[in-house]
Amino acid sequence: MLALSFLELNSTLALNLSWTGLKQRAGLTEAKSGAGVSAEASSVKCKLQGAARLPAFSMDGDYVIGGVFSIHNYMHTVKHNYTTMPEPLRIDSRELRFSRAMVFAIQEINNSSKLLPGITLGYQIHDSCGSVPMAVRVAFQLSNGLEPVFYTGNNCSQSGMVMGIVGESGSTPSISMSRVIGSFNIPQVSHFATCACLSNKEQYPSFFRTIPSDQFQADALAKLVKHFGWTWIGAVRSDSDYGNNGMASFLDAAQKEGICVEYSESFYRTHPRSKIQRVADVIRRSTAMVVVAFAASGDMKILLEELSREPSPPRQWIGTESWVTNPDMLRFTFCAGAIGFSIQQSVIPVAASPVLTEFWEDAFNCRLGKNGIIMQYHCQDIQTLKSPYTDTSQLRITNMVYKAVYAIAHAIHNSACQKTNSTTQCDKHTRVESKQVLTQLKKVNFSQNGYDVSFDANGDPVATYELVNWQKSKIGSIEFVTVGHYDASLPVGQEFRINRNLTWVEGSTQVPVSVCTDSCPPGTRKVLQKGKPICCYDCIPCPEGEISNATDSPDCFPCPKEFWPNAERNKCFPKPVEFLSFDEVLGIILAAFSVGGACLAMITAAVFFRHRMSPIVRANNSELSFLLLFSLTLCFLCSLTFMGAPSEWSCMLRHTAFGITFVLCISCVLGKTIVVLMAFKATLPGNNVMKWFGPPQQRMTVVSFTFIQVLICTIWLLLSPPFPMENLTVYKEKIILECALGSAIGFWAVLGYIGLLAVFCFVLAVLARKLPDNFNEAKFITFSMLIFCAVWITFIPAYVSSPGKFTVAVEIFAILASSFGLILCIFAPKCFIILFQPEKNTKKHLMNKN
Repeated sequence: MLALSFLELNSTLALNLSWTGLKQRAGLTEAKSGAGVSAEASSVKCKLQGAARLPAFSMDGDYVIGGVFSIHNYMHTVKHNYTTMPEPLRIDSRELRFSRAMVFAIQEINNSSKLLPGITLGYQIHDSCGSVPMAVRVAFQLSNGLEPVFYTGNNCSQSGMVMGIVGESGSTPSISMSRVIGSFNIPQVSHFATCACLSNKEQYPSFFRTIPSDQFQADALAKLVKHFGWTWIGAVRSDSDYGNNGMASFLDAAQKEGICVEYSESFYRTHPRSKIQRVADVIRRSTAMVVVAFAASGDMKILLEELSREPSPPRQWIGTESWVTNPDMLRFTFCAGAIGFSIQQSVIPVAASPVLTEFWEDAFNCRLGKNGIIMQYHCQDIQTLKSPYTDTSQLRITNMVYKAVYAIAHAIHNSACQKTNSTTQCDKHTRVESKQVLTQLKKVNFSQNGYDVSFDANGDPVATYELVNWQKSKIGSIEFVTVGHYDASLPVGQEFRINRNLTWVEGSTQVPVSVCTDSCPPGTRKVLQKGKPICCYDCIPCPEGEISNATDSPDCFPCPKEFWPNAERNKCFPKPVEFLSFDEVLGIILAAFSVGGACLAMITAAVFFRHRMSPIVRANNSELSFLLLFSLTLCFLCSLTFMGAPSEWSCMLRHTAFGITFVLCISCVLGKTIVVLMAFKATLPGNNVMKWFGPPQQRMTVVSFTFIQVLICTIWLLLSPPFPMENLTVYKEKIILECALGSAIGFWAVLGYIGLLAVFCFVLAVLARKLPDNFNEAKFITFSMLIFCAVWITFIPAYVSSPGKFTVAVEIFAILASSFGLILCIFAPKCFIILFQPEKNTKKHLMNKN
């Protein structure tokens, strides 16, 4: 920053001008050693007609730098009704400050012994009035040369041509000027023209600027909007090259960041008020909370004035460097909380001049008469004036003017001066053409008072911005507060940083929300609404078995096969493993019946053993009875192998033990049935059949039938044994631990063999059911086989259709039911007689015929 303080600025550069001081300077001309005479313009009013215009400020010099600023312009919509005089042009105090900054910079250079020693720079500063035709006219005037002599020869002198031009403030006037002066190789360095289109060196070969291109600002704005989570915004822009090109760059960057724009409206300060009203109504009716305004300062004033006429919903404004740090905008208090990028703040003293008469008159509503006579008595000390001209606390764009002047001066220095040993010699008589300055300007790289100046291949500087927030001070006024920075030269992802708290719309400290649709929570996915931007969507719950664990997820993805989503469908958890365990109620009940049945079989065996010599026990083939009770005990206990977590051994054991024990059981029953038939056949005269089916044959029959089942099970286990598996198909949300059959043929062969023996036994029992005897065991065998067959016939469809652990439960139930059927039908009547009707436990009673 420059060393001069604000107090020194007021004292040395006459910002504390009293009315008397201004009156004394009204007709003063300046002189500088070796510089010739400079004349301040007597008129600064824009005249689009007539002869050549006089510059607003001028001073002669060895080399002259041109300046073009919009010191006057229309700030309101103009409607000509031809009945009243048109509204006069108003002075723009901010642009006036820019012009005076150029004067100050040139004076500082002329007083320097390091830069252009012995050479005096002059200047011609023109007022373009914010008009493209006037800017073009000024460009031609500066290109025509400044010499009063008219050359008639072929070799026209260009010694009076300006070496470079500082300006214009707007992009559109700068484009027009560059197309004119580019043909003459006159460099143009703009301090405020930010249109990205001006980086095109094919169209604008002599254009440079000290302010970053809007391309960088557009990218920064898109990152800013994305940083705060705003995906649904409104956009307004100036209907000019600055606004249209800048907004196009921003919309392109915003689209890449996934930001949607509800509306994009353009306007210009000279548009009819109806057009401005329409834009204001669009803003009022919109649902977007955030509005990005890529507009020139003058245009923005018109829009905000229109919005201030009628109350509108609160809006969070995002501004560009053109207006977000303009002190004139602070009067729109409903924009408090606005944020935007601006040029870095600096402090530069601005020189005063007698040409400020008009500014003085406009500011204090007074008029200076001839010879300094005060016509109205409202003039005050300039220190009491609050104006962008006198406010040196927010010099941002002004610093760009300062840097532009120094850039051109360095280019002239490199063209006209030679460095000899440790000294620099400059010859003011050296003829320097603007083309040389243009060439040297591309190479400049220096630092002035801490400000680095250089240009890339496109004539653009390094893009650095400050993030400015409109915050209320302790006294209630709105002020600019720097809350962050953006440096495009830093690595990707590190360009943007915020180092202070922000204040938002309506003084809130919470970041406002501006979305078309609230974010989809985890567990849902986004589905775009038909015919609407991508930021407008519906949140659809994830399908069964799928999750989304991120906000605004576009898709749901399935959990791994061993996992299942939680109720919110935002996490995958391991599926619960299910099997028939001993801990659950069903398992406990089945285990209790299994153990109870085994105990019942052993108690029955104990009763039979205790009364083994009684007629009823002896008459029912006690050997087969004890073997049957033993096999029934095994049948009851084998059901326990079906419970618990399946393992390789338990899977092989449960099916083989079940098959073998049941065949043993049915073989015993079949043997008893055959014994009954043979016993009654033996009672017939001349029949000696019992010798062919005595105890050895009975044992052999049981062993033979059982051996066949053992052989089937062995082959099954050897070829394709059962094995434990996780069944993921029965239930989607849980895993069923079960035993796979290995070979379905082996399983159904085991069951089929049991069923074949049961049917054979049932047929024999039916044949023997009407044999004459007081205690016909064939009847009880018939009932037991009937129950057995009924149970296993119904088992087949129940087994196939039962899901998960209930398949095992059905198989256990069938085992227990058939086992209880056998023990109750065959042994319960005998035990009842033995224990409760001993009088019937006699050979006589048993031999009585019905």
